[in-house]
Amino acid sequence: MVGQQVTVEGVLTLDSRMDGGFSGFYLQQADGETDNNPDTSEAVFVYTRKSAGAPGDRLRLTGTVKEFHGLTELTDIRALTACGSAPVPKARELKQLHPDALEALENMRVRTTRPLTVISSWNLARYGELTLAPGDQVIPTEYLEPGPQARQTAKQNRQHRIRLDDARSVRQPDPIPWPPGGLTGSSTVRNGDTVHGISGILDYRFGAWRLQPDEPPVFKTANPRVPAPSRPEGPHVRIMTMNLENYFNGDGRGNGFPTPRGAPTPGLFRIQSQKLTAALRRPDPDIIAVTELENDGYDDTSAIAQLTAAMGPEWEFVATPGADGNDKIRTALLYRQDRVDVEGAPRRLSSGPFRKQGRPPLAQTFRPKNRGLAIRVVVPHLKSKSCRNANAANRDRNDGQGCYAQRRSKSARALVSWLEQQPEADGFAGTLITGDFNSYFREAPLQPLKRAGFTSMVHHFHPCKAHTCNHHTFRYKGLKGSLDYAFASASLVSRVIGARTWAINADEPPALGYKANLPGIQTSPWRASDHDPVITDIQL
Repeated sequence: MVGQQVTVEGVLTLDSRMDGGFSGFYLQQADGETDNNPDTSEAVFVYTRKSAGAPGDRLRLTGTVKEFHGLTELTDIRALTACGSAPVPKARELKQLHPDALEALENMRVRTTRPLTVISSWNLARYGELTLAPGDQVIPTEYLEPGPQARQTAKQNRQHRIRLDDARSVRQPDPIPWPPGGLTGSSTVRNGDTVHGISGILDYRFGAWRLQPDEPPVFKTANPRVPAPSRPEGPHVRIMTMNLENYFNGDGRGNGFPTPRGAPTPGLFRIQSQKLTAALRRPDPDIIAVTELENDGYDDTSAIAQLTAAMGPEWEFVATPGADGNDKIRTALLYRQDRVDVEGAPRRLSSGPFRKQGRPPLAQTFRPKNRGLAIRVVVPHLKSKSCRNANAANRDRNDGQGCYAQRRSKSARALVSWLEQQPEADGFAGTLITGDFNSYFREAPLQPLKRAGFTSMVHHFHPCKAHTCNHHTFRYKGLKGSLDYAFASASLVSRVIGARTWAINADEPPALGYKANLPGIQTSPWRASDHDPVITDIQL
């Protein structure tokens, strides 16, 4: 019927003609006047600035049928007449989220009777949206081999989700609508939390099905913030790994902003530094492996020197001048000089795939001050999944691994081969490779490490399954999984007391990060980065 002029009569259920609204309202057939066809919707969106009518009014109008980016609506409204009040149609139960089931309820009043899980808050501050699903969703290549089954599972995940919207088209809404009362540093909604009792209009806009609530839903904390994991009893070394989400300090003297990446102003850089130091200090680590640190040398104005100084006088960093590669970011190691000693010279892998591109992995041997066994810590940061400039074999093969899987695999093989050639210190316990691999657990780039006898210790203690992955490190488009790891060599596995993530970043709204400067975030570890840290305790 697109393009046809029609006259309809129904009940106004939700009005969105306010400033910042959708410039229209939703009109639904009165109960008792429907066609009794469960496959057809009984409602339509009316695009108009005409002011007649309010929720609960019966309206008669003439307009033209239009499909606007998938939304059925009436436009060019004429003869809009209010016919008095009428009972608001009862909300239909929203039983499933598959598009085939939702189409028949488009623009109608619906209600949820089961809780829905928040799986993404990426657009929360930008458009007032949360992505919801029947349960949390794990990225398929975390537990499935890359290929057709992983691709099909990813498709099924996308087909079973919906967005909780705010019935407005305003960018950067103030206050941010969810949770009710507004988002702040202390009042948050985390991925994994649940939403109950949603009542409102089922809407389709901007390529996604949405719920426009007509009353505030109930949010429940199902994924609470937890304190930093306490250290185990007995002698051990705690190693912490974290992607810093582009720690760039300008010129090191308060100027040089905006930088190529990271904080755009000196004020936001101070917030970033405060949040990161809070996150790095609270678990009380002995050694810290970091990625996404500005590659700007080692003098007093460098990013690594200033991060180390912010950590406190007991901290020192490992320096490899001239060997850090040409990328804007690098990997690095910080350590408590009052707890551990470095042994031998640090080394970087700058040959093979790292000769002209990439971020050379860093290796350093440490030994506890009490002269226990030595451990070698290696920090890689493999190529991201971004498809920029990808060609030939590095293109996305549509198997769930994204772009540059071949390059990451080649880098992992080179890393294993390089480590096999490195000398071992006296009393050598083994090697821990810990950093950002930009690969989920079953993807090809991790297989060379597994074949060489390395074990992901977080997965050893906390394996991921289709619907359970409590120790993920990253969220991408509503799917969670691990990009950051602690791989222990065969000789080291039995000495690992525990390995886990600390869920301070990936499940928090990006709006609580250092670039937003919302109230109450300045000295908080929550959303200090976009990756969760990995914490490994080793008995040496």
